[in-house]
Amino acid sequence: MKIVKGKEYYSLYEYLGRPAGPTLGDEVNKVAIKQNQRYVTQEVNMKTYKGEVFCYTKEFLKEYFDFKERVLTQIEPVEDIDDDVLPF
Repeated sequence: MKIVKGKEYYSLYEYLGRPAGPTLGDEVNKVAIKQNQRYVTQEVNMKTYKGEVFCYTKEFLKEYFDFKERVLTQIEPVEDIDDDVLPF
């Protein structure tokens, strides 16, 4: 966590409690930029990753992951298709 001007910013690792990976990191960053969400960076020095990471407010991350969860739970699974019903 990094505090800037009294506001707390969390890396995805800190927020999720696990590595997020580059794909999820890119997704979150694109949404943050699109929404003009302020973010900060911090240096990380761990066994698995060394370098700079983006950090976002807890409110933004909660909103992002809550929305993502709602979208994922609204998708209905595809049922097995009966081959005898197909027109070809």
